[in-house]
Amino acid sequence: MKSQIIAQGAEAKIIRKGNLIIKDRISKGYRHPELDKKIIKTRTKKEKNLLEKASKIINAPTPEQTYEINIIKMPFINGRKLSESLEKLDYKKISKEIGKSIAKLHDNDIIHGDLTTSNMIWVDDQKKSRLYLIDFGLGFTSKRIEDKAVDLHLIKQALEAKHFSIHKECEKIIIENYNSKDKEKVLEQLKKVEERGRYKH
Repeated sequence: MKSQIIAQGAEAKIIRKGNLIIKDRISKGYRHPELDKKIIKTRTKKEKNLLEKASKIINAPTPEQTYEINIIKMPFINGRKLSESLEKLDYKKISKEIGKSIAKLHDNDIIHGDLTTSNMIWVDDQKKSRLYLIDFGLGFTSKRIEDKAVDLHLIKQALEAKHFSIHKECEKIIIENYNSKDKEKVLEQLKKVEERGRYKH
């Protein structure tokens, strides 16, 4: 079966092989080999564990069992990446799902860490339209209100940067549907995060 590299970043190659996506973490030549191996193993395991946990809570790819220390194998999600198509889709409906999904993650103390529309896929088939969150490579677990507020701040920044014409409407709907048990505390902290951002500029 033919493999195709569909993305490559500083940390990993993303390869599609049939109905599988393989995330292959890249070795860093400037690191000591043993340290490099340890870092790759730790980060891969951490991301895999987060994905396993997240996929039981929201729509996220469930990783397969593998023994390689640098690889995560997961099903290919056949849908539309929101970074390329949000404006062409029912963005109000999608924004509701984004808000709900983030709240579910946060209520289980999962911080995505890279909430952009590049890491969101909309699947629209005959069964049901649904949102998938992908790429938990910068994710971690935390109970801190600050971390949850920063996660929300990231999606707001991403919408403004990539989807300027609709970003205010999308943000409003996301916040309305962010029905976390800590909603009030997180939104209060979000205001402080945004004030810090304005102060820096």
